[in-house]
Amino acid sequence: MRIFLLCSLLFSYLLAQTYSDSAFSANGEVKYKNFTSFDYVNPNAPKGGHIKQYALGSYDSFYDFLLKGTSAKGLSLLYDTLMVRSFDEPSSQYGLVAKQVQRAEDNTFVIFHLDENAHFNNGKEVTAFDVEFSFNTIARGENPSMVRYYADVKEVIVVDKYTVRFNFHNPNNRELALILGDLPILPKHYYENTILSENPLKLPLGSGPYKIESFEAGRSVTYRRIDNYWAKNHKTRVGYFNFDKITFDYYKDDAVALEAFKSGRYDYREESSAKNWAVGYEGIALKNQDIQKIELLHSLPSGMQGFVFNLRKNVFKDRRVREALGLAFDFEWSNKNLFFNQYSRTKSFFDNSEFASVGIPLGAELAILEPYRSKLPPEVFTQSFSLPKSKGDGNNRENLKKAQALLKDAGFIIKNGKLYPPTTQSNTKEQPFTFELLLVSPAMERVAIPFQKNLQTLGITMKIRIVDVSQYINQLRQFDYDMIVSVFPQSLSPGNEQAFFWGSKAADSAGSYNYIGIQNEVVDALIAKIIQAKDYQELLNSTRALDRVLLWEHYVIPHFHTKTFRVAFWDFLEHPAITPIYNVGFETWWVNPSKLEKLQMKYPSLRR
Repeated sequence: MRIFLLCSLLFSYLLAQTYSDSAFSANGEVKYKNFTSFDYVNPNAPKGGHIKQYALGSYDSFYDFLLKGTSAKGLSLLYDTLMVRSFDEPSSQYGLVAKQVQRAEDNTFVIFHLDENAHFNNGKEVTAFDVEFSFNTIARGENPSMVRYYADVKEVIVVDKYTVRFNFHNPNNRELALILGDLPILPKHYYENTILSENPLKLPLGSGPYKIESFEAGRSVTYRRIDNYWAKNHKTRVGYFNFDKITFDYYKDDAVALEAFKSGRYDYREESSAKNWAVGYEGIALKNQDIQKIELLHSLPSGMQGFVFNLRKNVFKDRRVREALGLAFDFEWSNKNLFFNQYSRTKSFFDNSEFASVGIPLGAELAILEPYRSKLPPEVFTQSFSLPKSKGDGNNRENLKKAQALLKDAGFIIKNGKLYPPTTQSNTKEQPFTFELLLVSPAMERVAIPFQKNLQTLGITMKIRIVDVSQYINQLRQFDYDMIVSVFPQSLSPGNEQAFFWGSKAADSAGSYNYIGIQNEVVDALIAKIIQAKDYQELLNSTRALDRVLLWEHYVIPHFHTKTFRVAFWDFLEHPAITPIYNVGFETWWVNPSKLEKLQMKYPSLRR
């Protein structure tokens, strides 16, 4: 009895050393206190309608946390998470399956108290045992990327049926509570005797707003809204999930997909191609305003898209070589002739955010970098990073001359118009500088071809190969490529994902996002500082320092970005008056049935 009493007193003392609320933010206070719905929804949005969206390629799995396979679109509709994020705040979460969260003042643990009303879509209630099972399945499963993502979580403990506690290895990881809040909840009773990697198309069961109604493996998947969804009146769900059915149809080619959209085969499209946006939607439906095109300003960090070097290949290990190849990409010409001047050059891994480095490092940022001065390019401390520019007239001569000088300095020589790398112990045969650019999007080929021609001027042969989505994903997972085009998206509050992108431990781990193969102790140290930042200012300075190092190492040849969402849709779709600044918010749109009926008379393909 005395031992039990002492344990109870100790547990009560530990709980006293916590922050307790139904919402929290990593960077200050939450926006929404006493609220009934988020500002960017229509609480009275009508329910109904069957809408179609599109996806490219194919799929062979309903589980996006597995190491193998290509997962279907829309799977997030199936599962609730412990907490949910708002679309108009950078780093706030509000309770969903967890009605309350307690965070230790010293960040050594977090406790989630579950909503007793939460239940899966077969009627069984959600318990702490399901949360424990979900964590062990996802965070301790076969996918090394997931294992690393949750590595700072020491253990999960079921306190009681509706209370679950996570203890942390690393109390300096300020993002852990947010990461756990995003955890999708799987039903233990449904999955515990299933080896999902052997049955990846087993119909999923969740507690979310939709279930899979039907599918044709690799070609389409249809989700149906749950009428008795347990959280349909929850304040974080009001105004969301208004469509009765959502179908994703798969297309092998984006050009074919665009034509299908224009003919009414599907209803909504976020456009990534500047050429398509400028001229691709022309036709009767657009002329009659039956198709709407809108651009929505956003405040999202651009992230980094670019030509990505694979440093596992010897020819790209020299920084001078990477810089030289970057000089051969003529953005100004491409923007003018290919993109209708719609894009801005991406100058930072955190462009369009205050995390982007500017000028030369000063003050606290300089203090962070100073201990690593001898291990960094000297330009990090003396120059403001800038990308090469041209007049956009197709004459990139000055930049190519600089590239030739860099390659010569790196020991490369020209023979009969071909560039040859320096002879080393690992490279005793004379082979000209040749590499392959692996692409999955045919639309990117037109960006690559002018780059290819400029490289030919330098004596470098770049072969271009386009493969289908499944093959591309498999080659990415095995790092089987010389160069790719990739995107490294950035969150509104940089943290653990940086280790996925640039960390040494991820470089040799199949399935990681360290496509570049970076193994740099300074980068590792800066990632640790970001993850362990004690406050927002330290996070800001550490992220800017990392950005500066990544840029000066010339790990990628930066591409371009736009500061708007480019959205095309058939005119029977409607959306709230307020668009959130961090998301299109398509989950809050709805169908206008009278508009749909009129359009279906004109375009029979819109009938479902």
